[in-house]
Amino acid sequence: MGHNFIPVDRDQLYLLPPSIKDWLPEDHVAFFVLDVTEEMDLSGIYSDYRPDGWGAAAHEPAMMTALLVYAYCVGVRSSRQIERACHFDVAFRVIAANQTPDHTTISRFRARHEQALARVFNESLRLCASAGMTSVGVVALDGTKMATDASRGANRTKAYIDAEVEKILADAARIDAEEDARFGPDNRGDEPPAALRSREERRRRFAQAKARLDAEEATAKAEYEALLARRAATEAELGRKLRGRRPVPPKDPAEKRANTSDPESRLMKTRGGYLQGYNAQAVVNEDQVIVAAEATDQPADVTLLHPMVAEAQANLAEIGETDEIEVVLADAGYWSDKNMQAADPDGPELFVATNKDWRQRRAMRDQPATTGPPPDGASFREQMDHKLFTERGRDLYKKRQVIVEPVFGQIKEVRATRRFSRRGKAAADAEWKLICGTHNLLKLYRRGRAGEPRANIWRTTVNPATS
Repeated sequence: MGHNFIPVDRDQLYLLPPSIKDWLPEDHVAFFVLDVTEEMDLSGIYSDYRPDGWGAAAHEPAMMTALLVYAYCVGVRSSRQIERACHFDVAFRVIAANQTPDHTTISRFRARHEQALARVFNESLRLCASAGMTSVGVVALDGTKMATDASRGANRTKAYIDAEVEKILADAARIDAEEDARFGPDNRGDEPPAALRSREERRRRFAQAKARLDAEEATAKAEYEALLARRAATEAELGRKLRGRRPVPPKDPAEKRANTSDPESRLMKTRGGYLQGYNAQAVVNEDQVIVAAEATDQPADVTLLHPMVAEAQANLAEIGETDEIEVVLADAGYWSDKNMQAADPDGPELFVATNKDWRQRRAMRDQPATTGPPPDGASFREQMDHKLFTERGRDLYKKRQVIVEPVFGQIKEVRATRRFSRRGKAAADAEWKLICGTHNLLKLYRRGRAGEPRANIWRTTVNPATS
């Protein structure tokens, strides 16, 4: 008696379903993305195309948008990987309606419409609001470092960049003189070879890096001189020298560095070492919906507290959300006396740790709870510590870790999105908003309702007319 195996017959002919919509289960996230895209305002993308029909046919912008949104949802961001998926992945084929745009078309569409695609974040927030997921009584703010498409080894000192720019300019002048002699001063000649075109791009990046270092040098010098002037005025008023260490002059500008691959990026310190990239910020509510997102070139979080809260409030006002942010939770990276002094007394209540997270948790565990108002004459730090160690402060601050940190875990670990695909601050910010927008859409998709099949979730929250 032989083995009992399921037969394998690769020559068996099958009649595939006549509709590509039958290739996936009804509750697949691809159909959710298609429904969501239909609800988005894509006028900013459509307006970039000729309305008279002239020229070669372009891929449908709504299809291309849905393709990118779905790709980011499942953690596929490489244009070449998206092209391959359109050939072999059933969900991608459904999204693309069996079309196979090449990676160059995908890459150019993303670059051409990066600001319009960033609006996916605002659209996702609007859809989450319609599902009742934008409650902002308590929000948490945090940042995560995201690598850019540039090597740490491409950081160069100002002296090196100055010398390289002079060399490039000298080379350009020499090449111009040679071409004038060969073709004549009034003749264009042949198109420059690829080597010279890449040199022009290299020259542009070096010039951008030099301009950034020059601007930072001028700013640092002006701030130092202003600080000395304020110190001198105070000493003159008091009639004595101030105690403490005198202001340190700015670092030698020749030693400062800039990245010649992505001049707008910065060297960011992380727990695992340093990376070349941007500081990606997010304000998150208790449903883990991101209500504000921005990629910045500031390595430290401290200057971003009030701007991110203001951005969150502006985003909520844009979608017509009437709820006000009541409490903002943030770790010690956002703490400073200056931030507390600038806080709006009528704005959200701030709970900002004054110590590193592990020290803050240990202190809250070991120290007794405080009661009553803070003592008279308490400093900003003492007032905040007093508030954090109350029973209410402890309960609220415990929420910070479970609100915002899982969001970064879902983005970086589950969706394997740890670096930006394109260079430049504007491109990184647009991509971060697209990443956060697709995070919100996935939260909306996975939001279950008691006694309701998942297939109906988006039809009742996103597109009620189909339910």
